[in-house]
This record gives sequence, C-alpha cells and structure tokens, in this order.
Amino acid sequence: MAWGTPNRERRVLKAGHSSIAVTLPKPWAEAMNLRPGDLIVFDQNDDGTLFLKPAPLPAGESPVAPFVVQAHSFDTPGVLERLVVGAYRVGHDAIEIRTGIPLAPERIEELHQTARGLLGVSLVAQEPTRVVLQNFIDPSKYGLPQLVQRVRMILLAFLEEMEDVVQKHAKSRRIATLEEESAKVLALLVRQLFLASRDWSLARRIGSPDPRQLLEWRVVVHALEELSDLFGATLRDLSEAAPKLPENGAAALAEYLPELKGQMKAVFDTLLRPSLDRACEVYRQGIKLGGGTPAANGRGRASRPPASIRSAALLLERGAGCLSLLARIAIDRAVAGGTESILVEAA
Repeated sequence: MAWGTPNRERRVLKAGHSSIAVTLPKPWAEAMNLRPGDLIVFDQNDDGTLFLKPAPLPAGESPVAPFVVQAHSFDTPGVLERLVVGAYRVGHDAIEIRTGIPLAPERIEELHQTARGLLGVSLVAQEPTRVVLQNFIDPSKYGLPQLVQRVRMILLAFLEEMEDVVQKHAKSRRIATLEEESAKVLALLVRQLFLASRDWSLARRIGSPDPRQLLEWRVVVHALEELSDLFGATLRDLSEAAPKLPENGAAALAEYLPELKGQMKAVFDTLLRPSLDRACEVYRQGIKLGGGTPAANGRGRASRPPASIRSAALLLERGAGCLSLLARIAIDRAVAGGTESILVEAA
C-alpha cells in the first residue's frame, strides 16, 4: 500500500434520526489540512460517484491569524531580524511587531532591510508602536527541485568569482550580492519544507510525493546552507588577500577550483535525477577530490603556504565534504527508486 493510502472500504453509519454518514480517511483529511467544522464540496458524476474536495476560503478571508511578537521595547540590534526571519522560515505569512514604546529609526530600518532580504515579504503597515510584514508568495509555485537548481547556480557563481580573484589578483565586487541571493533562496527552501510537512498535498505539488522524503530534503538544504556559508567565507578571505596572493598558492587554487565546480555539477545532476550507477561514480570522484585539495596536498611540506591560502583551502575542503554528503544522499535516492542494479567490481 502506498504511503498514506487508506482502506478503500468504509462502513455507512447512522447519523441522527434520518441521516447516514461515512467517515473520511484520516490520511486524506490530514493531506487536505481539514479540521472539524471545515466545509467540503462535492460533485456527483453520472455514474453515481462523488468527487470531494475542501471548500475554498471566502474571498478576502485569511486562513491563519498573524504571528504576533510583542515586547515593551526592542533595543538590541539583530533581534527583530532574527524573529522575522524565523517566523518566515517556519511558514507564517503575516508577522506583526508590537512594542510598548515607539520603535527607534534604526529598528524600523532593520525591519525594512529584513523584508528586502526575504522573497515575497513587504511591510504593509507601519505605526510608531506597530509594524506588520506580509508574505505574498504562493508556496505551490516554488518546487523544491527548482529552488535547489537556483542554489546550484549561486554556488557555481561563488566558485567562478573565486577563480577571477585568484587569476586576476583583484578583489570581488559580488560577495554581498551572492550572499544575499543565497540567503533569500535558502530561507524560502526551509519555509517550503515547513509548510509541506503540515500539508501533504502541498508536498506532492512541490516535488516530494512521499512525505517521508521531507526529512531527506531537510538534510539536503542543511548541506546547501553549509556550502553557501563556506563558499562565502572562502571568497571573502581570498578577496581580502587578493593583491598579496602568492603565485604558487594561487596557481594551486586555480587548478583545484574547476575540479570542484565539475564535481558540484555532477552531484547536483545526480541528486535531482537519481541514477545508481552515476551516483556511485560521483561518490568515488568526491572521495578522490577530497584527498586532492590544496590543504591536503600542503600538509607535511617543509614550506607551508601563507595563511590566506591555507584558510581558503581548508574551507574548500569542508565544502568538498558537504558535496560528498549530497553524493551519499543521491545514492540513497537511487536505491530507494529500486529500478536499477549495477555490477560492482570485485576487490
């Protein structure tokens, strides 16, 4: 039986003096996010079958109340940003900030900057002691595979920017832009997973037909968050040291970065289009790549590379480890499909 598929037989029950009733399957009710008192509509077909679905919400009616954050004052920088980002990531659409004393101009600007950093969020009400932010994104329009592909493009842009820095010995001008774009997409990915965990029908629509896959998707997103942080830190280190990068260290990184880019493309392709044979090959390549980083090659040598090169190399080595994790998940997905077998060479 497929996950969530109920028993197809239901007994007709007596309801009151002259009515009869049939219970709804619990998995279907949960998938449709139905609660006692909700309305459903039905259509009767010519062959006598009934088609059921939840009744649409009345025009202008909000399905949930705003998430309210209330305090006497908000003085510490960053607190409002963290609260709003957290509420967005866990799926709240309307976020209301209330305070006993008027918000300082710095806190208002913090809220504006936070809204600009979240896809689909805008300030819709602003008063001295009350601010409301609203999300306007339809979650069903943003599939998990498509968002992961977008993160892949951003991560590749990080690596390409690193290549420019080590080749041209010039500082990067795109660090802030790439970090902001990455944070936006990753926050939306986390939000999608939280919403899908509460609505099975949404999970199917955005690319996770089996709700059990949501845990696997969360591991994937965590690895993507780690990769984004590592690549951002690497690019910043290289950019700061760009004018003073030694030729030998820069040459080692310039040789390694294209290999890392190729591995990342292969991992993402296999992750989104599972193939057991390809996933095993990508995993083997990842192990080889992890042992060939500039950091690994520099260990034990008499002349150590400068601190900037060592720091960048170690960060990239950790990034290669995250790609190995994603490669393992790709193998799991291919095995779960159960449609392919390969011959493994004997040792």
